[in-house]
Amino acid sequence: MRKFLVVVLSLMASGIHAQEVNKEEIKKEVVRILDSINKAKETAIIAEPKIEPALQKEEKEHWYEKISLRGYAQIRYNGLLSTNDKVSCEQCDRSWGTTSTEPDAKSNNGFFIRRARLVFSGQVHPNVYFYFQPDFASSPSTGINNFVQIRDIFFDISFDPKREYRVRVGQSKIPYGFENMQSSSVRLTLDRNDAMNSAILNERDLGVFFYWAPSKIRERFEMLVKDGYKGSGDYGVFAFGVYNGQIANKLDSNRDLNVVARVSYPFVVGGQIIEPGIQAYTGKWAFTTEISPGVPVNANKQYVKDQRVGATFVLYPKPFGIQTEYNIGKGPRYNKETNSVDVTNINGGYVLLNYKWDLGKQLLYPFAKFQYYDGGKKYEKDARSYVVRDYEIGIEWQPLKALEFTAEYVIADRTFEDSVLPNNRQQGNLLRIQAQFNF
Repeated sequence: MRKFLVVVLSLMASGIHAQEVNKEEIKKEVVRILDSINKAKETAIIAEPKIEPALQKEEKEHWYEKISLRGYAQIRYNGLLSTNDKVSCEQCDRSWGTTSTEPDAKSNNGFFIRRARLVFSGQVHPNVYFYFQPDFASSPSTGINNFVQIRDIFFDISFDPKREYRVRVGQSKIPYGFENMQSSSVRLTLDRNDAMNSAILNERDLGVFFYWAPSKIRERFEMLVKDGYKGSGDYGVFAFGVYNGQIANKLDSNRDLNVVARVSYPFVVGGQIIEPGIQAYTGKWAFTTEISPGVPVNANKQYVKDQRVGATFVLYPKPFGIQTEYNIGKGPRYNKETNSVDVTNINGGYVLLNYKWDLGKQLLYPFAKFQYYDGGKKYEKDARSYVVRDYEIGIEWQPLKALEFTAEYVIADRTFEDSVLPNNRQQGNLLRIQAQFNF
């Protein structure tokens, strides 16, 4: 009996021990599974921030973060060492000289805000570039200055990832003439030449333009401006477009669009960069209020022939530079012999010599320019007739990126005639100075 009880107790103890062992194994397995779950959660938490910042960045990218703002202002004084106040250039600078018919008329050569501009621009979409430039120093013919007026408002629509093919829609510069396309904030001489600039008032009009340039050449165009070589900006290797032909900020006065084309390429030759180019446009000019009573136009007043072709050659200043252009064509011009406006041949151009003197953080640009023009200006009174022979010598000093000074001595010989001033050749000299602020 005792043996039987011992056996039974032994079996019961073994069973209890087995149960305890099984419980311990089950407990360990449960703990292992829980640890695996916790590790999986921790891994998910660590990985989660890698996804969230991208989503948050996309949500926080606002339209105004894609648009940059810059600008510049030019303040001039044209009253130094002037020998003849009747030497003037209406298109160039309204504070230079006077067109008054009074015998003893004097110009108001005081301080003058020539330009005060802001530029809003940005790549608002991978295929859409935006550019808006108002001028706060526009000077209408009323004699009151500093009106706000749109200079540029356009959109570039690109068709490839490198943006080599673009269509520009809006009001912008017409691709005709290197100096016309060159920004006034970059140009050495205080005013553009009469010969090329007489083609398009304010260099701008409303239209649609196609531009093409390889991405490498687009970078070169940008470098020529950014690094102080006085480039014209990026208007493509090839340009073609149509525009109203009635100057910017003015409604079209006929239904005949002007057509323009330009080819230009900046070659690297040794340590130099040269850029030859050729451009042309054709269209019909429509007179509105420019013609005086009693002055006939010997053509259809709404469809006056306006055609030009021009050649460009630029040797960028590394350190010595040459910039020259010449154009020929047909356009309206006042004829004092008949007191009428005829369509005549026009021709003219300029040569600019310059030197880029790098003084560390400062830059000096000595320059000299000669210009000649024999033709009319269709947008001035009676398509005013011009014969211009001007010499300019000067220097631009950039002590800071935000500040530039230009001094320019002008030896002028300008004949400009209309029905009010039919015999008007003016010769004279003056010293012109300008301070430019970049921001």
